[in-house]
Amino acid sequence: MTSDGTMDDPLAQIRIILDEPQNLVNIAGVIRGMKNMGLRQLRVVNPAEWDPWRITGIAHRSDDLVEATEHFTRLEDAVGDCLLVVGTSARARTAHRNYGYAADWAERLVDRARKGPVGLVFGREDRGLSNEALDRCDGVAIIPTDEDYSSLNLAQAALLLSYELRQAALGTLPPLPRGKRTTAPASRAYLESMFEALEGGLDRIDFFSARAPEAVMRTFRTFLSRADLDEQEAGMVRAMGFEIQKQMERMEREDAPPK
Repeated sequence: MTSDGTMDDPLAQIRIILDEPQNLVNIAGVIRGMKNMGLRQLRVVNPAEWDPWRITGIAHRSDDLVEATEHFTRLEDAVGDCLLVVGTSARARTAHRNYGYAADWAERLVDRARKGPVGLVFGREDRGLSNEALDRCDGVAIIPTDEDYSSLNLAQAALLLSYELRQAALGTLPPLPRGKRTTAPASRAYLESMFEALEGGLDRIDFFSARAPEAVMRTFRTFLSRADLDEQEAGMVRAMGFEIQKQMERMEREDAPPK
């Protein structure tokens, strides 16, 4: 906890709550998604089946989360210590609710989780959360889907919401992976040597015979600049230009009459 009373890791305060889940495979799918997104607290209310061995056989390396799962017989007990409770639904119900999109509720959940525990509730696979269950929620998160096929599988919905929660907690996306051979960005001087070699190669194959060299090279400069080349990539283009020139020189020597 920080000096201002907020939690260092809001994801640790988020409880994923499954109300009467029916399918063990879906439960395992939820757990796998939680592990992917760094969520560590699962609560289940009257699951139709619960078999830790089978669950961990589907969601590998999830023993810690499965063992820490809390079991309840009533939803009101499962959400009782939560400072904010959000239910999930694929569609609006007849009763008026505090509906919001998943990303918006994720931000609110993470913000409140900095003060204490919060809950995100998912209903059973065949009919979702009952109106009585939604009465115990402060709002309802909606995932916009195609109107002709709006219902999401439990594990899918949990993964999407877990992703939104993680993004809200991180604030920014983590850096994308880079290849092992990725090198530093190419310097201006390195790029100029690349363009010089490329222009030399194109000139040797008469590429500019019907085109203005300056205009053609300006086009190459424009789209290669958009590529944001690193040294290895720029070196490849430069080597291509040099190789074209060398190949033309070899061909000229071979075609030259003997002295």
